[in-house]
Amino acid sequence: MTTKPILAEELQLQRYIDPKEGFTLLRPSSWIKVDKAGATVLFEEANKGSNNVGVVVDPVRLKSLGEFGTPQFVAEKLIQAERRKESTNDAEVISVAERSGQGGSQVYEFEYKVDSTRGGMKRIFSAVFVASKKLYLLNITHSDKPDSPLDVHTRMMLEQVLHSFDAAPQT
Repeated sequence: MTTKPILAEELQLQRYIDPKEGFTLLRPSSWIKVDKAGATVLFEEANKGSNNVGVVVDPVRLKSLGEFGTPQFVAEKLIQAERRKESTNDAEVISVAERSGQGGSQVYEFEYKVDSTRGGMKRIFSAVFVASKKLYLLNITHSDKPDSPLDVHTRMMLEQVLHSFDAAPQT
């Protein structure tokens, strides 16, 4: 049995490039771009704003992500931050990964679950990298309730968004 690679078009994804901040990602084409304080860019699912893809870009003194710590260390910091939120009942890391990005930069990827008083169970996919003395953080949040768990198609789409997050190629 052969499996063909899933194309971005099949998952209804389209390329988004932010030339000013210097990053790119695939985003769900039906999701709407909204303005939110603190977010560099935010896309929300229509009528389900709690399902969203957001990017925050902040200046840092680091030259690389490795200077901050290992993927496991960063995952622990993320979970600690989630647990400190008043609305969080529980937070649990599911997976931690590292990949190479544009120009060989390190990209850390995380998947975790959060049980929140605001919206119940959520699945969160995050990716982070450092480039040009900026920290780039992608957060993908999706409802993952026991009565309506994250389906396979949606999960594959969100993972494609996660893996597509990178520094924009220099032109």
